Amino acid sequence: GPSPSQYPPVTPQPHPSALLSPSQSSPSPALAPHPPITTPHSGGGGGHPWVLGVPTMPPLPPHTLWCPRSPPPLDPSQYDPARSGYHPLQDACWGHGQSVPYLAVARTFERIEEASARLKIIETLSNFLRSVLALSPGELLPCLRLCLNRPGAPSEGLELGIGESLLTRALAQATGRQLAQIRSEAQDKGDLGLVAESSRCTQRTVVAPAPLSAAGVLGKLREMATMSGNASANKKIGIIKGLFVACRHSEARYLVRSLSGKLRIGLAEQSVLTALAHAVALTPPGQGWPPAVLDAGQGMAPEARRAWLEEQSRILKQTFCELPDYAAIVPVLLEHGLEKLPQHCGITPGVPLKPMLAQPARGVGELLKRFEEAAFTCEYKYDGERAQIHVLESGAVFIYSRNQENTTAKYPDLVDRIPKVLKPGVRSCILDAEAVAWDRTTRQIQPFQVLMTRKRKDVDAAAIKVQVCLYAFDLLYLNGEPLVRQPLSARRKLLRESFEEVEGEFVFATSADTRSAEEVSEFLDKAIKASCEGLMVKTLEVDATYEIAKRSHKWLKLKKDYLDGLGDTLDLVVIGAYLGKGKRAGIYGGFLLACYDEESEEYQSICKIGTGFTEESLEKHYGFLKEHVLAQPRPYYRWDSGAAPDRWLAAVQVWEVKCGDLSISPVYRAAVGLVDEEKGISLRFPRFLRVREDKKPEEATSSTQVAELYKKQQQIQNQQQAEKGEDEEFY
Repeated sequence: GPSPSQYPPVTPQPHPSALLSPSQSSPSPALAPHPPITTPHSGGGGGHPWVLGVPTMPPLPPHTLWCPRSPPPLDPSQYDPARSGYHPLQDACWGHGQSVPYLAVARTFERIEEASARLKIIETLSNFLRSVLALSPGELLPCLRLCLNRPGAPSEGLELGIGESLLTRALAQATGRQLAQIRSEAQDKGDLGLVAESSRCTQRTVVAPAPLSAAGVLGKLREMATMSGNASANKKIGIIKGLFVACRHSEARYLVRSLSGKLRIGLAEQSVLTALAHAVALTPPGQGWPPAVLDAGQGMAPEARRAWLEEQSRILKQTFCELPDYAAIVPVLLEHGLEKLPQHCGITPGVPLKPMLAQPARGVGELLKRFEEAAFTCEYKYDGERAQIHVLESGAVFIYSRNQENTTAKYPDLVDRIPKVLKPGVRSCILDAEAVAWDRTTRQIQPFQVLMTRKRKDVDAAAIKVQVCLYAFDLLYLNGEPLVRQPLSARRKLLRESFEEVEGEFVFATSADTRSAEEVSEFLDKAIKASCEGLMVKTLEVDATYEIAKRSHKWLKLKKDYLDGLGDTLDLVVIGAYLGKGKRAGIYGGFLLACYDEESEEYQSICKIGTGFTEESLEKHYGFLKEHVLAQPRPYYRWDSGAAPDRWLAAVQVWEVKCGDLSISPVYRAAVGLVDEEKGISLRFPRFLRVREDKKPEEATSSTQVAELYKKQQQIQNQQQAEKGEDEEFY
């Protein structure tokens, strides 16, 4: 991704009136300059906290002016990208060649937050992006980064997530308010961003701070994300104070949310991609000034327009799957447009892909029905950490997690090992594998928890205590050629021809090609005895491509738990706790868990859990979770008063949970509206298995997955009743 220096710093932006020369502004009332802003801050977001006028600047060179046929840009505080019949030039609030005001971004976020319909959210963001494309195409990437609330690509490792205490201190210093007062108001409102928006900045400056620009704000976010060390906290506070002082209207609300790492406006990445595709299709970049085409779909019948935009979205999303890097895609979009995007962007070593994931199968009978006559293979399902290995033409080796995070520094031993297991002729590749803890003395796989004790940063290869064996199971790219559209049988053949096995260091996943239910059951038993979780069952020839970023039915996971009749495992977030009684008095005795809804960005309650814990583990959970108690639930928690906990907790930890089955519930809100319009889904007989330290709360089981699991369970129950226990021996 780009370095911070590639984003312009926060630079003074002239008032729109300053962009018009006297000859332009005097004769025509339509082109009359806006009066200076004179409304003082009133505590509710209004005008600038202390500036009673906006300084004007000399007229800029002609190339920075908007089209003279258009009226001057709107006051940014009145900008509305959700308006009907939006015009990318006339309804924008900045001029051609000018930096995109951060207030335009904030106003877009406001309108998105107010909307509930996904199509309206996409239209609103698309309108804003159309103005960016027409007026300031060079700032498209910073604007997208802000919409995604990511200062860079996942592989850059730029995490914001600035703690609430540091944000509160910065806000107190910028506003002159007491820390306790801010904390109290934040607890009442449940959103520090709203507190920041309503707080009056008291810091005085000799020169009024320039209005914030989108690119400038992103530059500051990137700068803070790269800071480390003892002095970094004070440096960050200084930067945040400077940003707060310049904030107007709703800017402070979204700035705080961006800094905390949680934008919470209901804007999912798929919606951002759709909006971007629509914007580029409707208002094509690279037209020169003034742009001749502002709505390329004008005159199309509604159905034809909808189908055309869907096709444009498909092109962008498919390309993004293969090259999930906005810094690489945006320049190509600006130069070549959407139609030629696939010719210029594809799978590239060094850019991590989102992995293909498996659907759970509840029994051998189900997977045999699912694959019918198709040939399939069974592989051991190793209990480790997904590792995507990239070998570049230069010989450099990079390792990425399932979340596209760069984990190369965590595995210096694997980085040294990979070149040694490459066979002659392999110049570049992308390998899909599992890194598993390995005991060299006993020559056995160790539990996942052992792997999690390994350091994540600054790992010295000579001091490594937990050894790792890499189990390779797929090859996605080889010597300049993507392999994802080839069947698994071909990819597996190339994998085995390209690498040399070394016991305890680099091994191909143990597999068996079979169609026999009895052989599958026997192979599953072998996998369990070999300290594996179960089996991965995959199609070999038919429908056997590698589906990037998808949880596919072409891959099924079969765990021992499923066959024991104990149901599926889910990864759920702890959002509440119930006070213990009896032996559990003085600590938490039960917990409220939630799944995550990606569209609404909310945690939806799914069950109360109180089994699967030892006394020691409960003490440990209490010690950790008591530090994350909230005065009231977050606005993005969805719950029912019938399951209200004694203590609300911040969503910071993911637990793997096993359950008997899933049921429709009037009390729990998981997947509400997906199976039943009014009711949610809950787990029956949930049991705690382990903490998933490798997962962030947003990576918990999604509401869509919960709904799919419920539907699958109903299908299986119906089949069992119809077949009178035909597959009973396998359950």
